[in-house]
Amino acid sequence: MQQPKPPAPGAPAPADVIDVEQAEAALVEHYPRLVRLAYLVLPPGLGRNRRVLTAHSVTQRALPRGRTAPAPARTAGDPGYAYVRLRVLRSALDAGLPLRLSAWPKRAQLPPLLPQVRGLRLFPKSGGADELALDQALSALDGPARAAYVLRGLERLDDTAISTTLTSAGCTPEDAAAALVRAAGVESQPALLNSPEFDPCSLHARPTDLMRRRQHAKAGLAAVAALVVCGALLGLPADDWGPDGAAAPPYARNPAGQAALDPSKLTRVAAGVWQTSSRTDFSVWPARGDLTGDTELLRRALAVWARPGESVQVSATPGTPAGAPPGPAQLLYAGEVDQARVVVLYDGLRIVRYAEPKNGTSGAALDFARVDGATAGQASAVVLDRSDGNVRYLTAPWVSGASVRDLLKPDAAPLKLTRTSDGVTSPFLSPALAESCTSWNALALTDSSGTRLTTDLGELVPAQLTSGRPDAPRDSRAADWSATACSLAAARSHGVRSVNSWAYARQPLPEANGTAEWVCTRAETWQGGSPRTLALFRTPGAAASVVAAKSETSPACGSRDPVVLAGVRWKSRAGTWYLVAAGSKQVNSVTAAGSTGAGNLLAVKVARDAKVSLKGGTASGKQVTTLR
Repeated sequence: MQQPKPPAPGAPAPADVIDVEQAEAALVEHYPRLVRLAYLVLPPGLGRNRRVLTAHSVTQRALPRGRTAPAPARTAGDPGYAYVRLRVLRSALDAGLPLRLSAWPKRAQLPPLLPQVRGLRLFPKSGGADELALDQALSALDGPARAAYVLRGLERLDDTAISTTLTSAGCTPEDAAAALVRAAGVESQPALLNSPEFDPCSLHARPTDLMRRRQHAKAGLAAVAALVVCGALLGLPADDWGPDGAAAPPYARNPAGQAALDPSKLTRVAAGVWQTSSRTDFSVWPARGDLTGDTELLRRALAVWARPGESVQVSATPGTPAGAPPGPAQLLYAGEVDQARVVVLYDGLRIVRYAEPKNGTSGAALDFARVDGATAGQASAVVLDRSDGNVRYLTAPWVSGASVRDLLKPDAAPLKLTRTSDGVTSPFLSPALAESCTSWNALALTDSSGTRLTTDLGELVPAQLTSGRPDAPRDSRAADWSATACSLAAARSHGVRSVNSWAYARQPLPEANGTAEWVCTRAETWQGGSPRTLALFRTPGAAASVVAAKSETSPACGSRDPVVLAGVRWKSRAGTWYLVAAGSKQVNSVTAAGSTGAGNLLAVKVARDAKVSLKGGTASGKQVTTLR
């Protein structure tokens, strides 16, 4: 996003007044940035649809009412931009003030007159786990603290400029100073503030109440319909514990759709079915949890699944449809987990998790994950809850033991996890949200066939870890990932079902510098496309590997094309630069910089900044290109 332009060297100082043309030019040039700032500062309690419309409304009303206006306090950059930014900030803070009977409401406290979108609900694109965590942290702050955080991270203002801006926007100096302190309590993540999660100019659209719109067209029955509807609404309870909780008003009534919303029609698998079934996937999981008989909770979960309201946080892994259930689903779990009530459902294609606070339905969440074709190792656990950096799982009925292994410390003893009678594990530190890679926890699950490793990549179902040739992978050991575990961070929140690590070559380095190891990791997704493939290079004595090449489209290093070739510039201890390259066993020649090596290895001297093409070949004559 374009940053506000500083004044040119030697330009005259900003005038004491801002004319409307100067303010309009700044507003048009930086409109997306100003709307994003307003959206982030507005109170989250408005709901995402109203926050979007209000953000556009307060930004469009930021121009001076007359031909000129007093310039804001002197700041670096364009004074026109500083003026409209201050107007936007002041209106966004006003929108968070409570309405008082003793005073006229301010314009920003009321629903926006313009812009208006009839027949649609608008909301920004959903982000990942990082964006969700930041949004929750900002929701806990008041308006001035949110404004201070956004001005610091998005506008890159220092504390003095932030305090001056907040004071100009109507805060007292004491409130501005306190806001800076509260904002400093939230971890600074300026890159996330520019993510699509907080972009009110890039939106998704969903229909409003279609049934009511249709009824409005029947003018002859309008009076009777209004009387009936008003009478029904007056009979509803005043709190948010209605029968459908946080669900939006219904818009479709058909036999299949109504059956899918009936808790009594949920499929409940008996406890021992998995022992005699030929399948070992989610279809044979029994219904577990102490709330499986709570009909009202299950009704709310199904209603929100079919019609998530504006206040519901909805997320879906890439390639996963987030629509209503096609028919009665299977109940896997319903119970209390930490401070929430959680329901886990399965419809043959997706795992769906509904969670609501214990004290109401405000803040309910709905998560979707695609799991079609899951194997026993990929259907062994589901995430029940993430809080305070920890994760808690519900394990499959065939799992007999669970423990945690730190992949960066494969020789350390595993940490045994306790489990309830329903298969719920105790919480442990998750790598899904970690910013550094000082450790990487994997969940080790034991059943009759052995122990499998899985890891949390920020989704409902942990990714299975395997090792070996892509056409014949095996269950991983912790030692298989000791030097490459940190590369798993590249696969977070991409709908990954399994990640395979393959040590495809070992290479003696020139000048007797020891032996390097080449490893290829490939993350396969549930949707089948967009695999994350990395070629990693590790020198002797190095604690971790470095990325030599990566791709999101190549079939290399996969079961359909178990061939890989990669190269990297490397400097010897004597200071000489080389291009070192290695291919898998099928590669019998490697060519680069005019040199061809017999076999799958090559090391040739090159200039540090030289552009060198690299290619290889197999015994059958097939040309092999580098991973990219």
